[in-house]
Amino acid sequence: MSRTTAAEAVPAREQWTGQIGFILAAMGSAVGLGNIWRFPGVAYENGGGAFLIPYLVALLTAGIPILFLDYAIGHRFRGSAPLAFRRIAGKLGEGVGWFQVMICVFIAIYYTAVLAWASSYFVFSWDLRWGDDPTGFFTGDYLRVAAAPITFDFVPSVLIPLVLMWIVALVVLGAGVVKGVQRANVVFIPLLVIGFLILVIRALFLPGAIDGLTAFFTPDFAALADPSVWIAAYSQIFFSLSVAFGIMVTYASYRRRRVNLTTPGLVVAFGNSSFELLAGIGVFSTLGFFAHQQGIGVGELEGLTGVALSFMTFPAIVSQMPGGEWFGALFFGALVLAGLTSLISILEVVIAAVRDKFGLTRAQVVYGLGGVLAVVSILLFSTTSGLTALDTVDNWANNIGIVTSAVAVSIVILWVRRAGPELAGHLSALSTFKVGRVWLVLVSVVAPVVLVYMLVSKIVELLADGYSGYPAAYLGVAGWGSVLLMIVGAIVLTGARWRHNPDLFEPWPAAATLTTKGARR
Repeated sequence: MSRTTAAEAVPAREQWTGQIGFILAAMGSAVGLGNIWRFPGVAYENGGGAFLIPYLVALLTAGIPILFLDYAIGHRFRGSAPLAFRRIAGKLGEGVGWFQVMICVFIAIYYTAVLAWASSYFVFSWDLRWGDDPTGFFTGDYLRVAAAPITFDFVPSVLIPLVLMWIVALVVLGAGVVKGVQRANVVFIPLLVIGFLILVIRALFLPGAIDGLTAFFTPDFAALADPSVWIAAYSQIFFSLSVAFGIMVTYASYRRRRVNLTTPGLVVAFGNSSFELLAGIGVFSTLGFFAHQQGIGVGELEGLTGVALSFMTFPAIVSQMPGGEWFGALFFGALVLAGLTSLISILEVVIAAVRDKFGLTRAQVVYGLGGVLAVVSILLFSTTSGLTALDTVDNWANNIGIVTSAVAVSIVILWVRRAGPELAGHLSALSTFKVGRVWLVLVSVVAPVVLVYMLVSKIVELLADGYSGYPAAYLGVAGWGSVLLMIVGAIVLTGARWRHNPDLFEPWPAAATLTTKGARR
């Protein structure tokens, strides 16, 4: 085993103060906007109550196994995604790690814009500023959406909260892992859960709430014969748990030498799914009330997912509710808290990777590189074409970028490097919940097969049908161009020189039974 001085090796890492701090931080990353605005609609449109069957199967066969994989890589090889992957599989692995970092860069610059919208709507809730036409207010008065896909006309009502959200995120990150990231999650996650519970309880007592819950939970077992329903379940689990784009690798690298890895993973996975189910109950109780007020069935409503649900449908509901101002404030406050904790985790991936590679201080990276990302975000997403850009980049970053990353990790780490047994040994030696051959099969065979099918299907669909009716030339630049920039960025950063020697390190031995292979090149 190679031993080296601190001057030669990558410096020691910051560490969480304990198990609770790590769990809350991981929960903060996993519980994001998608839990609230994506899961309920996806479940409803893919079999209702029957969707919970493929959802649970996807959680057990892909979500939790890949989450464990990220934990094992980050903890054993003690580094950000590029550093940890390099220590396993050399420069090829490092390239995969930098691809994950580039995905986070793109997600961060548009994700902050959604937080800006939610924070604005938190304020708007107190006087129901959207009036009788929430859709027209959102796209017209608030975003001032232009017909042209690319404009440079700034919208002050978006610009100001967007700047504020970046300031909050960078201040938290600048304070460090414990005083910033951990402390923020210790405060925000309990607030989010308490606030959302109040919102759900209120929704359950609205007229028509039972109709909404009936629509949400009524099973359509015939839907289980449709492969697209199963793919939707795997997609939801995959994107919801924050796996395969560096977050959990980075967070696990901040854990202490001898810690339980798999049990906290189970807590995070099932806690995340429980919040999604809670969100489904709250959202569809509210939609049941909305349908009741209009004298129609829940199935006749539109705008049940994503931006439409949050900023068009929900404001319309709030306007018709007794005490709607408080309900709206709770809903949009929950969006801000859920999104902010996720944004912090996404940016931490970038910060940790750049610090490891170039030997910079946290302050230099947070306020230097973070400031650059903030400027790019403001230039792109505080304009009248911001909604179009956000919608496009989000689709390609998630459905192409993240899925490609997951497939690449399986190929490089588990097939080429054959690190599966070593990582399984690390998990089992440290944890009360052991993993073995079943876990290896799930992460190296089952999950990659499903992910490849998802990736190929989405690529074929986008090439054949385009996306949202946007011009093909625009999709080529904003969509496929984003993925190309991620790849180019990964190649350039992999070729850059390390400030410290990344190959000199001591893997943390989990127990005497673990085989230590020393420094890897």
